[in-house]
Amino acid sequence: MKLRVGAALFGLGVLLLVFAAGLPLYVAPAVTKLPYDLDPTTSVAEAKDAQFLKITKVGESVTIDVPRATLLSTVEVIPQPEDTKDRLPKELKGDAVIWNVYQTVRRADNQDVVSQYSTELALLRVSGAAAPWKEQWLNESGAEQTPVGNVSYAGQVYKFPFGTRKRDYQIFDRDLKKPLPAKFTGTETVKGLEAYRFEQRIENEVLNTPEDSVKNLLGRFSPGATTGQVVYSNTRTVWVDPVTGSYVKVREQQHKELRPDVGTPTVLLDADFNYTDETITKSVETAKDNRFKIGLISLWLPIVAGVLGLIALVAGILLVLRGNGGGDGARHRAGAAPLTDDTRVDQEPVRDDAQPAAEPQGGPMSDEIPPATTNWKADDGSVPGQRPAPGEVEQR
Repeated sequence: MKLRVGAALFGLGVLLLVFAAGLPLYVAPAVTKLPYDLDPTTSVAEAKDAQFLKITKVGESVTIDVPRATLLSTVEVIPQPEDTKDRLPKELKGDAVIWNVYQTVRRADNQDVVSQYSTELALLRVSGAAAPWKEQWLNESGAEQTPVGNVSYAGQVYKFPFGTRKRDYQIFDRDLKKPLPAKFTGTETVKGLEAYRFEQRIENEVLNTPEDSVKNLLGRFSPGATTGQVVYSNTRTVWVDPVTGSYVKVREQQHKELRPDVGTPTVLLDADFNYTDETITKSVETAKDNRFKIGLISLWLPIVAGVLGLIALVAGILLVLRGNGGGDGARHRAGAAPLTDDTRVDQEPVRDDAQPAAEPQGGPMSDEIPPATTNWKADDGSVPGQRPAPGEVEQR
C-alpha cells in the first residue's frame, strides 16, 4: 500500500513541478497580451469653463464663434475580433488587434456636439503601440467616405506596454499626426494604485489647416489679414498602470489660436480636459483586477504549485523507501538463525576447573533447541539418542 501511495505522490509532485514551470513560461505570456475579445470601453474627460471654436452651418449661412462652456469628451474603444482575424496581413496575424475608436465632444449644458472623430487602427498586442497597417484611417471632418491609409499611426496611442518601464515613450498626437516624446516624470498613487506619470509637452506647433478654413477664420476674427496660421500647444499627462499598460488617469491642457499676419491672435481653444472621477475609479478597478490575474498566473500559482510539488515529491520518495525497507526487515527476521545455547543471555559461563556433568540416562543433550514448528524425527525411526539393549550391537 505504501508503495502505491508513494508512487502516486511522486507522480503528482512531478506533475505539479511541471505545471509550476509551465505557467510563467507559456501561460503568463498569453495573459500579457491584448485579447482579441476585449470588452468595449468608454472613458469620459471633462473641461470646465472651456473656450472653444464653434462653427454652425444653417443652409448657406455659416456662423463662427468662440463661446465658453463645460465640455465632455467621450471616447469609445470597440475591438474588432472578426476583422482582426480576416483583415490583418500575414506578418501581423497573432501579434496585433484591430480597434475602432470614436470620440465625441459635447457641451455639458445643452449636449450640442462641438467636434467628433472616428478611426480604425491596429495595435500590437504586447507593446500597445500602433502597428504598421495599411488599412488604418482617421475621419475628423465627418465625411461619409474616408480614404484608407490617410494616417500613419506610430508610437503609443491608447495604451502603454504590458510591463511599462520608467523611461520615455512616444505618444501619437492626433492634431499633429505624428508621435512625440513623453517623458517619465515620476510615480504617483491614484486611488490606491501605484501608477507611472508621463508628460508630453507640445509648444507652438503650426497645424496643417486647410486654406479655406484659414480664410474663414481670418474673415471672422482678423478681416484685415491676408494670411494666418493656427498654432497648437498641449501638455498631455498620462498616469499608466505599469503592469497592464492601461491609462488610469489622463489630463490634456489644450490651446489653439489663430495668428494672423496682422492684428491680434484669437484663441480658438483653451480647455483643460481631465478624466472624470467615475472614469478614474473604473480604470483603477479594471487595472487592479487585471493585475491580480497576471500576478496569479505569473507568480503566485507557480509558487504554490512548486511548493506543493516538492512536498508531494519528497513524501512519495519517503513512502517508497519505507515500503521497501519494511519488506527487507521482515525477510531478514524470517531468515534469522535460531537461538542457540551459546547465545542465551542467562547461560552460565563454563569454568575451566568444572567437572563434566554426568550424561543423562536418556542420551546426550542436544546442542540446539529446534524451532517449535519443526517435526524432529530420527532417520531410523527410533527415539533420538536411545541406547541399544545390552548384548546388541549398535547399528550405525
